[in-house]
Amino acid sequence: MVGMLAAMPTAPAGSPRPDAMRPRQRDDACPGALRLHSADDGALARVRIPGGVLTARQALALGDAARRLGDGDLHLTSRGNVQLRGLDSGDGLELAELLDAAGLLPSRAHERVRNIVASPLSGLDGQGLVDVRLWLHALDAMLCESEAAIALSGRFLFAIDDGRGDVAALGADIALRAAGGECAWVSIGSETLTVATEDAPRAALLAAEAFVTASAAGEAGEASQGRAWRMGELPGGPEELAREVVRRLPTAARSAEAPRGTGVLGPAAAPGPAAPGPAPGVITGPGGRRSLSVLAPLGKLTGEQWDALTQHGGELRLTPWRGIVLPDVAAHGVPALEALEALEAVGLVTDPASPWVGAGACVGRPGCAKSLADVRTDAAAALDSEGAGTNPLPVYWSGCERRCGRPRGDHVDVVARTDGYRVTVVRDGYPRTTDAAASVAAARTTNVNG
Repeated sequence: MVGMLAAMPTAPAGSPRPDAMRPRQRDDACPGALRLHSADDGALARVRIPGGVLTARQALALGDAARRLGDGDLHLTSRGNVQLRGLDSGDGLELAELLDAAGLLPSRAHERVRNIVASPLSGLDGQGLVDVRLWLHALDAMLCESEAAIALSGRFLFAIDDGRGDVAALGADIALRAAGGECAWVSIGSETLTVATEDAPRAALLAAEAFVTASAAGEAGEASQGRAWRMGELPGGPEELAREVVRRLPTAARSAEAPRGTGVLGPAAAPGPAAPGPAPGVITGPGGRRSLSVLAPLGKLTGEQWDALTQHGGELRLTPWRGIVLPDVAAHGVPALEALEALEAVGLVTDPASPWVGAGACVGRPGCAKSLADVRTDAAAALDSEGAGTNPLPVYWSGCERRCGRPRGDHVDVVARTDGYRVTVVRDGYPRTTDAAASVAAARTTNVNG
């Protein structure tokens, strides 16, 4: 079966990609902390956490909100955000007050557009070119001060990469990436600029504001097909946006070559390779500083697991790979290995060889009316019986063809149908479909470079 998957032909040249994007004919209904979404298991709130960074106080407030208002669990998204489920439809005001008191709503008008992913190990393991926290705080503050940014879609994504290429490969609309020295790359869709390092957040904001202007102009035109939510939907492409940034920012210049692994969205952008998230375990940085990385099984954290995480540090960093990084654990009085064992004891993934690494799933039944299966139960059963192979591909289980939350890049795609599951391997943006007899375990252990 593995050989059959690897030998399947690619789509013909010139074929549209399965994830090709077009302008939207409807308003963006993406949920937020103030705009609740009605689901089969109650109302859903999505709390944006720029860069995934939470103080211990903010983490405690989220856990309290989940217990008091929701089903007690916290769900991590592919952007390092948190979803609370099982809320009553009338809980919005109390939730907003809890989040506001914890500093999680610096601007209510901007709460759905604070979509920023950032390299979660930046400043911890000595691998990045810069510590991106200054960029992160600056960009978030600029977004919250921009009137134009309010009009961004709740799906528009910024990435801040410290040079290692992890979050730059996640398909952001605008990506900042450290280039070393005094320069940074700013990728705007398929266009790339170089800017002075200190100007990178300003360049990202200018590009986003130019996107809002271009999207509104395109929607108002005679040949309008709708409003663009993402960079790849902008009919004129991102070239004029790049020109606008160069006009308005003295240190910005067009770059002839994009940084490798950027993976930003453009009119014909390829997804590129799957981005590697932090491996579970102890992370040793300069000076012997030790941090921890763990994964939440299928992105779901129980109240007990969340409480355990908040007890082992002053900060949590939620990752786009549905994991959690706890910086500098030993500085808070608990040896790193002891803390890791405590987190393993409550069911978090701490072993880099675990088959749960790289596995994700939508909520499925009974939480979603559109789902055709209880995908989380089925995924857990498959993963519990699966032996981890060498360099396994990521796998994502979806309850329907919408594939909410699916990853970009190479992965195994498992989609529920009325007659079972369809298993496909996605490589270079194109699916290689196998018959229902294919096993997820065999697909995941296909050589990634094969």
